[in-house]
Amino acid sequence: MADRLAVDGDELAHFMKLLKKSRDSLKGLRKALEGATVTGLGTDDLDSACEDFQDDWKYGTEQIGKQTDDLAKIIGLSKDSYREVDKALEEALKRSRCGKGKVRGSE
Repeated sequence: MADRLAVDGDELAHFMKLLKKSRDSLKGLRKALEGATVTGLGTDDLDSACEDFQDDWKYGTEQIGKQTDDLAKIIGLSKDSYREVDKALEEALKRSRCGKGKVRGSE
């Protein structure tokens, strides 16, 4: 079972970095599209549909950005938790090897 429980802290950190980069890219895209105008593309109906789409796109990308940021924070917390569990497991194994219930050098 222990061979299936493996967490690579470096990979989690890399994943967090990619999530933050994605969030920043979405922010940049929203900013670039913010100044774009939709009037004069064609008929009034087409202009209105494009304006509606731009509003929906803005809202959707904001929500994706927030959720991406939240996921990166959760992964960061998970990474810290895995590190703490790993340290506690290491200490427990050291104690069991010593057979005294205490780690050598900590007395």
